[in-house]
Amino acid sequence: MGPPIGTVSPAWSVRLLAELDAADERANELVIGLNPEQLNWQPGPGAWSVGQCLEHLSITNEVYLPAISSSLVGKPVSAVQDIIPGWFGRWFISSYVEPSPQSKRIRAPKKVVPGARVEPSVLDRFLRSNQAARELVRHARDYDVNRLRFKNPFVPYFASRWEQG
Repeated sequence: MGPPIGTVSPAWSVRLLAELDAADERANELVIGLNPEQLNWQPGPGAWSVGQCLEHLSITNEVYLPAISSSLVGKPVSAVQDIIPGWFGRWFISSYVEPSPQSKRIRAPKKVVPGARVEPSVLDRFLRSNQAARELVRHARDYDVNRLRFKNPFVPYFASRWEQG
């Protein structure tokens, strides 16, 4: 369900929804037609398979989305056009998320490490987790997401701003 007639969705929500759609499309292209061996094939020691990557992303959504969603409760409606990351978000995105020669690789937190083998249903799980992310984006687009704080599920003592990445 889109915004009420006559209103425009904030740029950040349009961008994130398009990125989620593109991720779903790419995952379908990569996974449909793979047998379980191909889905679990790892390109090298310590590297994750396509299936493991999808499971990692699914688990990450399942861990983060409830924390972010609860940060909306009781907040006033006040939409903003863009997400402006704070210092930590800017550093994290440039260091770990954006693909570049300067990107760092770190081990995933144990909470979001995929299993040694995944089932073919991992694609459905990934698509469901992205659908939950879309629902959260649609719900959150009416809020000033730059002012939201949530308990980071990976660093519990650190309250995060809701930042893109």
